[in-house]
Amino acid sequence: MILRFFRRNDGRETIQRLYGAIVAQSREPVFYTEYGVPDSIAGRFEMILLHSFLLFHRLKGESEERRALGQRVFDAFCIDMDANLREMGVGDLTVPKKMKKVAEAFYGRVAAYDGALGEAGAGALDEAVLRNVYQSDADFAPQAARLADFIRRAVAALATVPFETFAGGDFPLPPAVDPQSKELATP
Repeated sequence: MILRFFRRNDGRETIQRLYGAIVAQSREPVFYTEYGVPDSIAGRFEMILLHSFLLFHRLKGESEERRALGQRVFDAFCIDMDANLREMGVGDLTVPKKMKKVAEAFYGRVAAYDGALGEAGAGALDEAVLRNVYQSDADFAPQAARLADFIRRAVAALATVPFETFAGGDFPLPPAVDPQSKELATP
C-alpha cells in the first residue's frame, strides 16, 4: 500500500476519474425518466457517447499535447466497451467487429453533434439528437429539443472550465435539470 506513494503518476487515475464521471453522469435517472431516453443498452450507450462528446468538444480547442487527455479517455472508453461486450457474451471472434461499430458510432456522434453546434439555429442539434438518441421517432421531438438544450448548456459551462480541472480528473457538468426553474430546460 505504501509503495503507491513512490510510484510515478502516469495519469491512469485521472483518466479513470474522468471516464467514471462520464459514465456516472450518463446514468443519471433524469435522462431516462424526464428526457425519455430509452433505458436500454442502446440508450445508455447513447448517453455515454453524448457525455464523452462534451469532454472532447471542450478539449478540441486545446493544444495537441492537452488533447491527448481526450485520447486517453477514449482509450478507457474502448477498454470498457470491449469488457462489456465480452460480459454480455459476445464471442472473441465477434468482439473486433463490434468494437469497430462502437468506434464508428463514437466518431459519428462527435461529428454530428459538433457539426450541429456549429450551424446557425437550434434545429440542427435538435435533429441530430432526435436521430441518434431517439432513432428519428418524431414523437420524441420535444424530448430531443430539451436534451439538445442540455448539450448547449453543458458546452457553455465547460467552456469556462480551466484545462487544469480536467487534468486533475474533474468533469464538472451542469445539472440535467435547469437550476433556474427546477424543471427540465426547454429551448
